[in-house]
Amino acid sequence: MKLKHLAAYSLAAQSLALGTAFAQTPLTMWYHGAGNEVESAIINQIVDDFNASQSDWSVSLESFPQGAYNDSVVAAALAGNLPDILDVDGPVMPNWAWAGYMQPLPLDESVIADFLPGTKGYWDGELYSIGLWDAAVAMVARQSTLDALGLRTPTVAEPWTGEEFMAALDAAKATGDWEYAFDPGMAWTGEWYPYAFSPFLQSFGGDIVDRSTYQSAEGVLNGDAAIEFGEWWQSLFAEGYAPGTSQDPAARDNGFLEGRYAFSWNGNWAALNALNAFDDTLFLPAPDFGNGPKIGAASWQFGVSGSSDHPDGAAAFIEFALQDEYLAAFSNGIGLIPATASAAAMTENYAEGGAMAEFFELSEAQALVRPVTPGYVVQAKVFEKALADIANGADVADTLDAAVDEIDADIERNSGYGH
Repeated sequence: MKLKHLAAYSLAAQSLALGTAFAQTPLTMWYHGAGNEVESAIINQIVDDFNASQSDWSVSLESFPQGAYNDSVVAAALAGNLPDILDVDGPVMPNWAWAGYMQPLPLDESVIADFLPGTKGYWDGELYSIGLWDAAVAMVARQSTLDALGLRTPTVAEPWTGEEFMAALDAAKATGDWEYAFDPGMAWTGEWYPYAFSPFLQSFGGDIVDRSTYQSAEGVLNGDAAIEFGEWWQSLFAEGYAPGTSQDPAARDNGFLEGRYAFSWNGNWAALNALNAFDDTLFLPAPDFGNGPKIGAASWQFGVSGSSDHPDGAAAFIEFALQDEYLAAFSNGIGLIPATASAAAMTENYAEGGAMAEFFELSEAQALVRPVTPGYVVQAKVFEKALADIANGADVADTLDAAVDEIDADIERNSGYGH
């Protein structure tokens, strides 16, 4: 009898243990950061912490190389194999939401009230994604360069005008001390073009597409302001201020550090290299070409896939990941801009007085998200080709007119993309 009772007790205990172990509903998550050891360590720590913090959900993570990530998501969506939780590049999100790859994120917006605007992913009036960080671009320079050229130091409150910026490039070019006065980063292609260069167009008064309706690029990508921008853009290369589309990627990565460029248009992710190279490194705001200084906004964000049966669980994980300690960890680990001021205060470089604190201020003051439309994924490629062609000497007006025609045809083919 005792043996029977012991056996029954043992079986009951095993059943209880198994029941506890399987009580957590499994959730799957895909992430774009494979290959970055620091980034992978942080996201894996968040997953482990979340799984240990509660008994309802258990997240398993699969990471992809960034270059293959978007194609993997699209293929999985077509095959019906999406995970519960996705991360998504901010400007791509409206396309994925429109296509049904994502569903609204059931997150109380009071949770993200203090987040930088560029970290919040909205489409059709609803929140679909939220980022743990943002990214910003600044004009990288040295105080010694400004002093040698007799230039005032621009501030967020008083940025250089377009005329002052060109005067700075003229002064640098005239010395012959640099191979080029300005490095906009032409060796980088793809998303860099609309992210880094469309803010110049927007500061001139144009845009990639008319944001009032999102039904046409007519008048904003080929109007007077856009033509003026295009002529200025072409002059950077035709008049020898900047390296063109044949720029060596190594020169892009190291040219400023090697003293080949006086000014470099670059992001916060490269800021530490400049700081380590020169103790007088400056991160200057974008110039104002007449309609306010602009820089790009919106980086990678988390959301719920359209096929997930557990949006509440996915949202619970995402909310857990939004804790300041994790925002600060990503910032300290890979140099990203923390999504909140309270997280920034916990970091080495973005706290008040920190070496990269200017980037947080720039994100608050100058950041503009790329066009919030499903058509952006096509518009970005059209814009990239147009700017490369203009840099290579193509007729400005004809090139921009052709870009408008291509964008408008795509919008029409897709019945307005739901706007």
